[in-house]
Amino acid sequence: MHERIQANQAFLSNLYRRGPFQGHGLVCKPDQDPVYVGPDNDFTTSLRPVAEWVPWAVKNYQRKLDLLAAVPHDDVPTCDLSTGTHLYAAAFGCPVHRYPDSNPCALPLVSTAAEADRIPEPDLWKSPSLYRVFELAEALRRELGPEVLLGPPDKQTGFDTACLIWEKTGIYAALATDEEKDVVKRLTAKCTRLLIAFMKALRREFPTMTHTGCPGVWTPPDLAPWYSNDECGAFGTAQFEEFCLPELIELAETFGGLGMHCCADADHQFPLFRRIPNFYAFNRVPAKCGKAGFEPMLRHLSGPEGPVHVLAWLPDATVETLIQAAPPGTRFIFAKMGGDAESARVWLERMRTLSPRQG
Repeated sequence: MHERIQANQAFLSNLYRRGPFQGHGLVCKPDQDPVYVGPDNDFTTSLRPVAEWVPWAVKNYQRKLDLLAAVPHDDVPTCDLSTGTHLYAAAFGCPVHRYPDSNPCALPLVSTAAEADRIPEPDLWKSPSLYRVFELAEALRRELGPEVLLGPPDKQTGFDTACLIWEKTGIYAALATDEEKDVVKRLTAKCTRLLIAFMKALRREFPTMTHTGCPGVWTPPDLAPWYSNDECGAFGTAQFEEFCLPELIELAETFGGLGMHCCADADHQFPLFRRIPNFYAFNRVPAKCGKAGFEPMLRHLSGPEGPVHVLAWLPDATVETLIQAAPPGTRFIFAKMGGDAESARVWLERMRTLSPRQG
């Protein structure tokens, strides 16, 4: 098992770093217990000791190890610290609604520009939603050993967090208001600074933690973090260029690149994504593709200079079409989500005929 994990680390690292092509990545993911089924819903919103969530995380990790032992796919098992999207908004004081059958979410804190401008920047170490991530990571390291490969919490861009803090219709109206647009930028900057401080501390304290994003395919820990960029489908390219792109460039310059998860109808922003330095990995959610399907993604973000496309929840026929239609130099990682070892084995054998693993 150790040799298989090491081989997969080398394979995926080569894929992300654009070494000699050895085939597209083919990853199988077992069913996982979401965080809201833990001892008291999401561990970042509870007052109970984080140690109570160790069995939840270890159980999910063991399922990954068992699947890799049974099926020789390309992923690297990690012990994940899965959370909701509320992490950073909660640090600013947003109330958090906890659902019994879904991830928790932040509720708006303010509704006007004046209120938004008065929000102070939080202290990372006085924000339970953030410092409890460190506590659980340390508890898992004690339980599983110092070399355990950890998975990350959710990572929202600063702009996306600002859109949770400030009631959505209010902040969107402010984007188009000369008197208020600078407030949006100031709030976003506060959220970005907190995100950067959090990521720097997390990377320093837990060097074996991957900083991948949805759908959770391992990324070398030294590569730049992924972020969820989910608001950008709701407005035009001029607003994206003014309010979102500067932050994405700042994040990329801070950490040496950027990976992105996007579950928005954002095809029109794809040309601007190419302006992000070392934009090396991209997860496009299939459900948000328009009538053109994946064609805009291939047109704007493919080829040897494009990111590695990490895709999940795809019909087998779509995988085949993407491999055949992609311009030369395009690289993919395809993930089969959920199911048992037998269904994973059948899928993997079928996909290996489309993209054999070389070397």
